[in-house]
Amino acid sequence: MTVPEPRAYRYYPLVMSGFVAVLLCSNLIGPGKVCALRLGWLGTVTFGAGNLFFPISYVFGDVLTEVYGYARARRVIWAGFGAMVFATFMSWVVIHMPAAPTDYNETLQPALGVVFGSTWRIVAGSVLAFWAGDFANSYVLARLKVLTRGRWLWPRTIGSTVCGQAIDTALFYPIAFAGLWDADTLTSVMGFNWLIKVGVEVALTPVTYAIVRGLKRAEREDYYDRDTNFSPFSLADE
Repeated sequence: MTVPEPRAYRYYPLVMSGFVAVLLCSNLIGPGKVCALRLGWLGTVTFGAGNLFFPISYVFGDVLTEVYGYARARRVIWAGFGAMVFATFMSWVVIHMPAAPTDYNETLQPALGVVFGSTWRIVAGSVLAFWAGDFANSYVLARLKVLTRGRWLWPRTIGSTVCGQAIDTALFYPIAFAGLWDADTLTSVMGFNWLIKVGVEVALTPVTYAIVRGLKRAEREDYYDRDTNFSPFSLADE
């Protein structure tokens, strides 16, 4: 019996590249700065700058699952996971390599340590939270698509993001900061950062719609995960 060749998609590699790029930038560049924003009577709120851009990775995740299906989104999540692990390892090596005794390195070396020298708790929390949150987002979206027969895209994308970002936030902050922050600070930061992430996803809903429609038309694909193996540890096409 002849085994059919896996279908090739023209834009799938580009979407994967965009996902990994946003993921790496938001986790490497974003955490280096804590923002303080005054919101009138609500007072001043603080948050990591990466939270403004990390939700874009969920837009990519929604697009991948909606157009190509859970199995292909799963491959991209694992690609992002591998990229984060490698970036963490590379950062550790670069920081700990002996620096040449130059004036430039005397300024650069401490800065590298501050920006890229995250503690093991922050690294572990970031990687685990991303992995669990993105799989939850993709799983919920895929299941809702079948249940709704492909209707009501915006409630599905927002609903899956609410679940995925809740898991991401609930894992990252306790792993990274429990015992270092008091309970009230930890709870308030978790709540506000979850709201920011979901809010960015809501604001980008028109962009998600446009990309999904364009890709479905260009790829001639609108995948439904009716018989998919949802194990996160499989790399099968279905």
